[in-house]
Amino acid sequence: MRRKTKIICTLGPATDEPEVLKQLMLNGMNCARINFSHGTHEEHLVRINAVKKMRDELGLPIALLLDTKGPEVRTGDFENGKVELVEGQSFTLTPKNIVGDNTRSSITYKDLAKDVYAGAKILIDDGLIEMKVTGIKGSDVVCEVLNGGPVSNHKSINVPGIELGMEYMSKKDVEDIKFGIEQDFDFIAASFVRSAFDVLDIKRILEQNGGENIQIISKIENRQGVDNIESILKVSEGIMVARGDMGVEISFDELPAIQKKLIKQCYTEGKKVITATQMLESITHNPRPTRAEISDVANAVYDGTSAVMLSGETAVGEYPVLALQTMARICIKTEENIDYVKRFENLHLNQTTSVSNAISHSSCTTAHDIGAAAIITVTQSGYTPRQISAYRPKCPIIAGALNKKIWRQLNLSWGVTPIMTEVKSTSDELFEHAVNCAVRETKLVKKGDVVVLTGGSPLGISGTTNILKVLLVGDILASGQSLSNKSISGKVCVASNNNEALKYFEDGDILVIPETSNSIISILKKASAIITEVSGSTSHAAIVGMTLDIPVLVGVKNATKILKNGTTVTIDGIRGQVYSGIAKIV
Repeated sequence: MRRKTKIICTLGPATDEPEVLKQLMLNGMNCARINFSHGTHEEHLVRINAVKKMRDELGLPIALLLDTKGPEVRTGDFENGKVELVEGQSFTLTPKNIVGDNTRSSITYKDLAKDVYAGAKILIDDGLIEMKVTGIKGSDVVCEVLNGGPVSNHKSINVPGIELGMEYMSKKDVEDIKFGIEQDFDFIAASFVRSAFDVLDIKRILEQNGGENIQIISKIENRQGVDNIESILKVSEGIMVARGDMGVEISFDELPAIQKKLIKQCYTEGKKVITATQMLESITHNPRPTRAEISDVANAVYDGTSAVMLSGETAVGEYPVLALQTMARICIKTEENIDYVKRFENLHLNQTTSVSNAISHSSCTTAHDIGAAAIITVTQSGYTPRQISAYRPKCPIIAGALNKKIWRQLNLSWGVTPIMTEVKSTSDELFEHAVNCAVRETKLVKKGDVVVLTGGSPLGISGTTNILKVLLVGDILASGQSLSNKSISGKVCVASNNNEALKYFEDGDILVIPETSNSIISILKKASAIITEVSGSTSHAAIVGMTLDIPVLVGVKNATKILKNGTTVTIDGIRGQVYSGIAKIV
């Protein structure tokens, strides 16, 4: 079974060995995340080039995701790199550029004193250190330590429940995004998004620098992001449920309900949703996940998340490949237990009324009704396969992309297997090419399978999806006039005359002969079907077939030369065609 839920792996020192990176790609990494909160452009470039080189060698559509630093607040440097804070002591946060000690620390946000007040809570290092503001002295914030512990350089600072006045786009983020455009990144994961205006700030930079084809994933990490999710989704290609900072900014007991709400809201809007942070945290240092982690990954899959993400597990962990393999196993086993048809029947998407959306819905309905092996679509922009993905169909979605950027971006869409295809002069040629590529490259479709095809006309224009077809995949050997709607598969007995028919025919064969007569009626009664070169709905074979209620094709030109003795074929009584091998006829 091909995994439908996609996996993002964060790159870091643990993945720098070429063989480790190769194994991540071969074991199912769909997207490589590079965290720009740490490191320099030079350091990132080494990993970017390694991904590009390896994915080209393997021929895999591994996407690149740039995770921005965002408008975060951090501590400065400390003497000896680390201090110990004790419960009840006083500790001051200052915008002054100092080397910190166990009484004070510099901070990266210079106007914190303007935003907080006496009694406000301040958390350091993802909430491990908790403090309460006791006073404001100029630009300094004086606090009492409520929960002590060690604090090292550049630890995060969160102020739950307070909207800080800092600008969303820092100079660093702007330079990082420009660098991402130069390096042909596929996604920007925008940290600490509070409103649609934050996303539009990034879109403006992308458009001004030739990066408008990069998709934005908004990371929801605070109360403002949760409250403004509807407007954020309208301007984003998807969101990330970033539970790390969210668990600090929002009461932890609210997280499960928020996660479920955000996942549902995303896929009902036809947008990607990534569930992230501490999903398999224990595999950072241990080879087995906890039972709680297994359930955490599985529940996100049950909820319908588009993707799950590994952070420190692959970036700095001791078992990066094992972490990926473990997550993939959990996803696949969970997906096996989902009733996709029932989910589809109960699903109500918040989609605008359009031909493209109607075709996407109908393609899923048709695929479920006929038990299609796959839905195959050819896309210029990626819109149609993403819309089909939103309905979470049971069968795979094979998307023929016309450029490599879309090819990689679709690799992060739930249930989509992207393949590269070429533009053809007609829709029939395009579909035929896409089906051949699907058979050759994905192993999800084989000859004899039934598939649903969807695409647009005129060709190559985004947003013109208006075609839906059902196709039997296989080689059409011959065609003629069918005298019943029955279909059958069986072994061929080719006879050039009645004597050969009587000599070589075996019970249950499909008899292929120029014409029939009463002299071979004894074997016609034992045939599973009859194919003749002589035409006519009143011919001898036609009358015998109707009498015996078996499939009959008449007027099949050169049937005795085209069809080979002893081979297996399928007669499609609906279309009057003969297929090589065993095929499913609907």
